[in-house]
Amino acid sequence: MLSELGRLIERGWVPKKGDVAAAVRIVREDPDVSLVDFFENRALGPALRQVVSPRNVRQQEYLQAIADTDLVFAIGPAGTGKTYLAVAMAAAALLEKRIKRIVLCRPAVEAGEKLGFLPGDLAEKVNPYLRPLYDALYDILGYEKVGRMMERNIIEVAPLAFMRGRTLNEAFLILDEAQNTTSEQMKMALTRIGFGSKAVVTGDVTQVDLPPGKISGLKEADRVLSNVEGIRFVRFDQRDVVRHRLVQSIVSAYEAFERTKPAAPQSLPEAPEPAGR
Repeated sequence: MLSELGRLIERGWVPKKGDVAAAVRIVREDPDVSLVDFFENRALGPALRQVVSPRNVRQQEYLQAIADTDLVFAIGPAGTGKTYLAVAMAAAALLEKRIKRIVLCRPAVEAGEKLGFLPGDLAEKVNPYLRPLYDALYDILGYEKVGRMMERNIIEVAPLAFMRGRTLNEAFLILDEAQNTTSEQMKMALTRIGFGSKAVVTGDVTQVDLPPGKISGLKEADRVLSNVEGIRFVRFDQRDVVRHRLVQSIVSAYEAFERTKPAAPQSLPEAPEPAGR
């Protein structure tokens, strides 16, 4: 590992924070992997390679899939970089003039809260659902550049419902939190793809917030489209989670605590009837 990192530095590679930890993780998973090839990954292009890089082999596979394929599904738990890396690839394609605009959307599904209690008009109500997409854009491109591009509609962030009836040519579409789409919404979103466009669909099938009885469009798409030529599925798991080291410790501590807790009773005893009834 040290030998290959030395070769990279000799070739002008400048390590960023977290790169050494990533190298240890990669070599531990696959001792035969080439760190030179990994860190000289060309999928992102020169526009963003200095600020964004894959942290494990699965992320590198994901970036390469987006570079090579017009429709990619990324399925896995939170913290694996599904949305962030998709936004990075979209920004790289825009800066290198391979596309003309970025369209990011999410289904505005209520996860325990009601939209009606949020202040403002419809756009202001759904804005909190789209905040993770804004955050990724700001990290990668900066506030000022994102603001200018949004004013000119080069970057558009919108609820999924606003996509109906549109055709997106020379665009990069990212459908985030796709586990909360219905079958009809998923079909609608995928048929927006026009000429010269790419699309990335991300989601975690274990975190579905749809009402009971509703089938997740992402789960259905996994069954229907997994063998269709020209579509790639990249599957992440818990081993691919990349977070602050404390997060891993916190998750492990909670898992250990859950194992020591006594099993919850199946049902609670009924309260006695109040006097006088």
